[in-house]
This record gives sequence, structure tokens and C-alpha cells, in this order.
Amino acid sequence: MTETDAIVALIALFEREGYARIEPPVLQPADVFIDLSGEDIRRRMFVTQDAAGAELCLRPEYTIPVCLHHLHRHGAQPSGYSYGGPVFRMRPGESGEFLQAGLESIGRKDVSAVDAEILALALDGLKQFGGPAPVVKLGDMGLLHALIDALGIAPAAKRRVIRAIVSGQGLVSLSEPDGPGAEEHAGLLAAIEGQAPQAAKAFVEDILSIAGIARVGGRSAGEIAERFLARASNRTGLPDEARQVLERYLTIAGDPDQAAHAVRTLARDSGLDLDGALGLFEARTGFMAARGLDVSAFSFAATFARNLDYYTGFIFEVQDPRRGDGKPVVGGGRYDHLLEHLGADAPIPAVGCSFWLDRLVGRP
Repeated sequence: MTETDAIVALIALFEREGYARIEPPVLQPADVFIDLSGEDIRRRMFVTQDAAGAELCLRPEYTIPVCLHHLHRHGAQPSGYSYGGPVFRMRPGESGEFLQAGLESIGRKDVSAVDAEILALALDGLKQFGGPAPVVKLGDMGLLHALIDALGIAPAAKRRVIRAIVSGQGLVSLSEPDGPGAEEHAGLLAAIEGQAPQAAKAFVEDILSIAGIARVGGRSAGEIAERFLARASNRTGLPDEARQVLERYLTIAGDPDQAAHAVRTLARDSGLDLDGALGLFEARTGFMAARGLDVSAFSFAATFARNLDYYTGFIFEVQDPRRGDGKPVVGGGRYDHLLEHLGADAPIPAVGCSFWLDRLVGRP
């Protein structure tokens, strides 16, 4: 099966399930990816300009373009989309153009049910490629956010905790000193400490504009603001009790039922209310089982977090056990706030996933 054949087969499956195919433009506004994508995508984008000087990029992924398409045509109305085509990212030793296919469900309010549906369709799609049973890894950014909020951690420290976990460094990195340059930037760090990201970004942009600077070292004002926010949050300590609870949470692993039990025990022992996030987690597991998925074979890890800024809830990766590099062949999750950042009047629930066709068809 070629990658083109794989796209045809996957799109046929998704369209039968009500996910209409769309193909967003290859050229996309660069600013939305710079502001909303993770560092892993931002630093690998192909960026250009149009005749008027507006910054554009070759489509580095499909989720944001699909969301922009949805907002322009459907607003908050529920819709399902499928897609397949080239995306563009700089990849050392590999082609910067490669094919992806996937699906996105936008606007449905039956959150746990549609989470389970997306995972089930991802696994159905993988069956078309044959091979052994895939390895399914689950995570939940919603649980992590709920725990941090229940602990009453300040916004700047919360951003730093999440960034440390997503980067794979863990809480040990929160003990590192401010590092070189902290003293000379003390005034700016104090000025933005505790500010919301958008306010800090606007503040840094104003300073750079006054100085006549558009970019520094290839980084935009938004990226520079994030770095200063990280420095500022270094000045905000994490209370010992909160650190102990978070460290215990990050040890939780097992199948979804085992994980839910461990989180409930942690919440009870710590006197925290996590019922809302846990209710969604357990309902999702129930819908997975109702679809015939063997949830006991799935692996949840509290440390599992995807390196994209817009994921806010359920996340997953699927691996082919025949691959030796541990890279996922499918990945996705829930991003309920992304459309609001793109211009929606209020949060719109959304979840989706993408297939890495070069890893499926061209296995090593």
C-alpha cells in the first residue's frame, strides 16, 4: 500500500462515519502557529511572506487550518472533518514534506463519547495496515490542570509546572536557579511576573517596538515573552505540600481503571475535589469499553503529555510495536480552547487525531 492509497482508504472509512473530507490551503497565516503551536512545531516551520509583507507558512499540521475552516463556515455548529495531504516541517535527515491523514470533531458536547469515538476510529484505521496489536498510550491534560487548580498554584507557577512536565524534565527542573542574565533582567521579570500570557506578550512587544526590534535570534515577540515568563515563574516557588502531591500524581500509571482509582485515592488523601475531571475520565473509559475496545490493554501515564500548547484534555498516542524508535504512528487529543484563541466567542469542544503515513507505509 502506498501513502496515497492509505489516504484514500482512511478517508473512505472516516467519511462513512460522517467526517467529510476537506483540504485547507497549503499556505497559512504564520502568526497563529507561532502563537498557538508548541515549540517543537514553531522552530521547524517553513515561513515566507506575501506581496504585502504578511508572514505566511507552509501548513505544518492540519488541526489549526481545519479549525479556521470550521469557524469561517459553521461557527459553533457541530461538524466532523477528515483530511489527507502534505504537511511541511523541517526534519533533520528526512524530507520536510510528508503526508498525514486524520479527522477532527468540532462542536460536539458529548465530550467523553466523542473522545472514545476518535480513538476507536484511529484504531479502526490502523487495522487497514495489518500487523500486530498496536500499543495505546493515554494521558489527560484535563486531570493535570484540575489537580494544579485544586492545589491553588499561582498562574505563573502553573505554566511552569505544565511546561516542565510536557518537556519531560519533571518537577526537578523547578528547583533550578534563574540562570545567566537573571540579574540584568530583574526589572522586566518583576514587571511581567504573574501577568497573563497575552498581557505579557503585549508588554514585551511594546518594549521591542520602542527599541525598533522585530525579532531576536529568529524568535518572535511572543516566543521572547514566553521565555521571560519562564524566568519570572522561576521566581515563584512551588509550596512543598503542592510539590509532594504533584510528585505522587506523576507516579500514577496503569490501565485506565487502575489510574482512576489511584487518582481518587490521591484526591481523598489530599482533600482535593477532582470529581469533575475524574467523572469525564471514567465516562470516557466506559464509552471505550462500550465500543468494544480492550481498555485493560491501554496504558495511562500521568507523565504523558503532548508537546503542543493547545491540548487541554484527553490525549493519546498509538505505537507500532515493530518500530524500534518509539515514535507514534497516530497521535491526537482534545483541544477545547483552541477555537476561542482563533476567534470564536466562547470555547468550542473539539478533539481529533493524525496518522503519520510515512511511519505506517515506510516502516523501518
